[in-house]
Amino acid sequence: MTNSTTRREGPQPASTGIRGLDHILCGGLPAYRLYLVEGTPGTGKTTLALGFLLEGRKREERGLYITLSETPDELEAVARSHGMSLDGIDLFELVAENEFSAENEQSLLHPSEVELGETVRGIIEQVEKVNPTRVVLDSLSELRLLAQSPLRYRRQILALKHFFAKRDCTVLMLDDRTSEPGDLQLHSIAHGVISLEQSASEFGSERRRLRVIKMRGLKYRGGFHDFSIEKGGLAVYPRLVASEHHREFATAPVTTGLSGLDTLLGGGLVPGTNTLLIGPAGVGKTTTAVQCLIAALERGQPAAYYLFDERLGTLLQRCAALGMDLQPHIDSGLLTLRQIDPAELSPGEFAGAVQQAVEQDGAQMIVIDSLNAYLHAMPSDNFLVLQMHEVLSYLSQQGIISLMILGQHGVTGELRSDVDISYLADTVMLLRFFEVEGTVRKSMAVIKTRTLDHERTIREFEIDVTGICIGEPLTKFNQVLSGSPQYIAGDHELLKG
Repeated sequence: MTNSTTRREGPQPASTGIRGLDHILCGGLPAYRLYLVEGTPGTGKTTLALGFLLEGRKREERGLYITLSETPDELEAVARSHGMSLDGIDLFELVAENEFSAENEQSLLHPSEVELGETVRGIIEQVEKVNPTRVVLDSLSELRLLAQSPLRYRRQILALKHFFAKRDCTVLMLDDRTSEPGDLQLHSIAHGVISLEQSASEFGSERRRLRVIKMRGLKYRGGFHDFSIEKGGLAVYPRLVASEHHREFATAPVTTGLSGLDTLLGGGLVPGTNTLLIGPAGVGKTTTAVQCLIAALERGQPAAYYLFDERLGTLLQRCAALGMDLQPHIDSGLLTLRQIDPAELSPGEFAGAVQQAVEQDGAQMIVIDSLNAYLHAMPSDNFLVLQMHEVLSYLSQQGIISLMILGQHGVTGELRSDVDISYLADTVMLLRFFEVEGTVRKSMAVIKTRTLDHERTIREFEIDVTGICIGEPLTKFNQVLSGSPQYIAGDHELLKG
């Protein structure tokens, strides 16, 4: 959208060349305006600007990169590191050099030896000479140093803005935030402001995020959005807003592949719901989730499995030994199995991966194993709950069956979790160890469902080379879930090992 001063009726938005950023901007930057891209060194401003110009080149729009802080060789090196070529992009250098060669004599200025006004006039002359559609000015810190006073600096930036307003070009001004804290002069001048940030954690890679602070005449997607610098440019992961995604889907329950588990659940798993499997380590949470996954794959439904804790090879080997071989489904492309390093993956990137699995790969079941490791990728428990709420709401509106695994500390007795998100779950399944006559046994119970009338009993189960075997309800035991079961006289109703 543009305001009433636009000289052309309804110009097409200027795509930034970054799909995620265009999504945040609802199509791109309003054309023929001047924008500020700010961020400390290393946040990705130059990479964003190069992608913006290269996108213009694809659209046969002439681009001009005016640099006051880097040489063309440095810019070429940055482009090569991303597999880009700057052929067809005009580079105009205004950095100081010790010597001026004859070929550079007409295109070089020495900022330390000229007045600010002459530098600005040099920029204007180059723009008039090239007549570009897209312009990048990198960076404003050099102009700020030359100005020596805020008033003079603001006047020169206004002069540039008025100059560009008379031309059909979209301008990105890069700023490295060397101004005084709280100085918002550029914010008031620019048509829009995009802020890039990066932060380093005590362990793992740095995290980057961006925010559109201002964009006149455009309803953009606010808030912080994670992004990363990849080979080829910036990868932006828009903050997931579940309310923007909805589709019609069948709500009939589907089988887990085990009649006993279906009975516990009240008929099976319902599309558009999520199930939380809670229990201590080794009780069989992952195996139960894989059983449900296998049933979906055998129905021909694509699925995605996100593995945070266990090694990928170990999971495949263990599942194959239990008669639940996942490799054929991976080979057929029906199953996407991805091992996640929570120290390297941002929450926004994970949400983007889930969204891609659903919308591009057609996944109808999502498994997250486990939420404990996912928690450690987040800065605080509050952010985890908010993030998971949005992801689960999105999956629900897409009709996806999602399974989440949450490990508990301890083995028997009182168990505790890193975080309680059971209130977010549609179905909660509790798996516990209990001891009988000197042997360790396992039980499962469904303690909550929002969609079906589930069975309110506790059943023993065991895992062997044939998979999962679920027994009859444990009617001769009390306090099984407490970890201190009491046997009531009568016939044993336990599985035969």
